[in-house]
Amino acid sequence: MSLAVSASAAARVRGAAPDPRELLRAHWPLLPLVATVLLLLVPLPAGDATASGKVGPADAASLLLVLVCALRALRGEVRRLSPLGALVLGLPVAGLAVATATAGDPYAALPGFVRYLQVFVLVPAALVLLVRDAREFRLAAWCFVVLALVQGAVGVVQYATHTGASYQGEDIRAVGTFGPGDVMGMATVVAYGLIVATAASLSPALPRASRRVATGCALALVLPLVLSFSRGAWIATAGAGLVVLLLAGVRRALTVLVALTALGVVLVGGFGVGSQMVAERLTSITQVGSAPDQSVTDRYTMWAAASSMWQEHPATGVGLKGFPAHRDGHATLGLSSGSDTAGAGQGYVRQPLLSPHNMYLLILGEQGLVGLVALAGGWAVLLVAGLRRALRPDPVGRRARDCGLIALGLFVWQLTDFLYADIGGPSTVLTGVIIGLAAWWALTDTGAGPGGAVRWRAREGAAVR
Repeated sequence: MSLAVSASAAARVRGAAPDPRELLRAHWPLLPLVATVLLLLVPLPAGDATASGKVGPADAASLLLVLVCALRALRGEVRRLSPLGALVLGLPVAGLAVATATAGDPYAALPGFVRYLQVFVLVPAALVLLVRDAREFRLAAWCFVVLALVQGAVGVVQYATHTGASYQGEDIRAVGTFGPGDVMGMATVVAYGLIVATAASLSPALPRASRRVATGCALALVLPLVLSFSRGAWIATAGAGLVVLLLAGVRRALTVLVALTALGVVLVGGFGVGSQMVAERLTSITQVGSAPDQSVTDRYTMWAAASSMWQEHPATGVGLKGFPAHRDGHATLGLSSGSDTAGAGQGYVRQPLLSPHNMYLLILGEQGLVGLVALAGGWAVLLVAGLRRALRPDPVGRRARDCGLIALGLFVWQLTDFLYADIGGPSTVLTGVIIGLAAWWALTDTGAGPGGAVRWRAREGAAVR
């Protein structure tokens, strides 16, 4: 039995503040998880943000997280996966193996296999196995808020000083440290932090002071999200936020909606923060069918190309990493050669279009129905199981209600974003963290420790089973 856990448990019973050294000993396995999130604050050299095959600091930390989990699993110090958990987290391995073996060039497909394995299997499984209770879940979730606040602050400065990415001829687009090659990076992490803070502010399971801090963080993150000019992030955040608000209760939902609406009116209408450009960007959302811009036209064309690939290979697709090689043979002449990027310390670069910008169609085109069922089918199971748990009268679940709101909010955001985006860039590793948090909420007992049935309590200064 861990003496660190015993000491911290005894300190809580006595009402004394736990020794930081003992807390570190008890929770050190989560340090790689914290690093995985917070190392996305480290700026990458120009050109590395979206370069294929690049392993960034956050990716390296995620691999350390998996290694720590494997070592603790060998020592029997992690919870046991339920049969459903093993199926949901293990089935994608079979689909990925099939897509790699059936690719036109299996060796070229191997990097894709490793990347998918990292994001959709290993990192989520490590979180499910290592995170023992709601306090450790909250630690991981609040790292998203810290990351979002810092990246958002950088983005606001970029807008104010005209040092951001190029947008409509001006270097004003907030991209944080991700650079113009990954314009969705800052918008994504800011949206994650906004969802976490909103969910925490609505949960009666947290102290009032914590909810007030969370409310302040959520309001502060609205501005950088707006200045990202990312239509996709706006849509996904609105959808996920609505789910969180409805799960938290109608009265709280109305209060938060009124507060956010008032803040938006003050920022855009009162202070005129990007009012014209924001209005044009919002209007363009309704024009994607009648008068789409070139970026939307390219996206439609690539969606059609991915669908055509699947129709030729319905079972297994064209193989992992096969979309770029097969794109021109399935795309129409309406597809441009790439997208223009500049600003934020980088010169003009023409970014090639190497994916359909729709995760579901990317899976369908490269992995076929086998891959789509293995991956998206598991996500559907996690979503349904998570919603059922959030809605059922479970005393343990109520004490960790904020964890459910956070997990479901982030997961719904990701699933919505996958409708018009796919994996790519440094922030991709956070997709694995989010799936892991959703799986932890949906598949485990939040009051349990290692083994799924261990409950720690203090008795005569010791933690016992």
